[in-house]
Amino acid sequence: MTKIGIIICARYKLCGGGKCFRSMREHTGGFAKYPKDEKLELVGYTNCGGCPGGNVEYAPQEMIKNGAEVIHLATGMVVGYPPCPHLRKFKEFIESYYNIPVEIGTHPIPMKYFKAHENLSFWQASKMDEIAGHLISESPAIMEQYN
Repeated sequence: MTKIGIIICARYKLCGGGKCFRSMREHTGGFAKYPKDEKLELVGYTNCGGCPGGNVEYAPQEMIKNGAEVIHLATGMVVGYPPCPHLRKFKEFIESYYNIPVEIGTHPIPMKYFKAHENLSFWQASKMDEIAGHLISESPAIMEQYN
């Protein structure tokens, strides 16, 4: 069993986590890397604290105290408008300071968001395909299911 913490964008601080939790159960998107038969347990769920991410400095510690072995930065940080400009910094800081792996993404990128973003200059400039390519590589059918 892997114990997971999830940090979402503060713009979505009222999000109930439905797509993230579904993806965790189904082992899709950012959770596809785990074996299908492995149980995944959520031990922490919070938002970044708002730009520039003040909660990112403290939330991982609480998650680790609860047993987190990996922290996922939610897909909303990738496909929100605009995508989180601090995503790479969050990953680097948490991995360096807390010595815990950080994965970019939770649920697959919904097809409607992918179609809206893929040709926009900020998407290309931020090289999201480099850090979130695994979220785009889901089958179109699965991406449609997450619309």
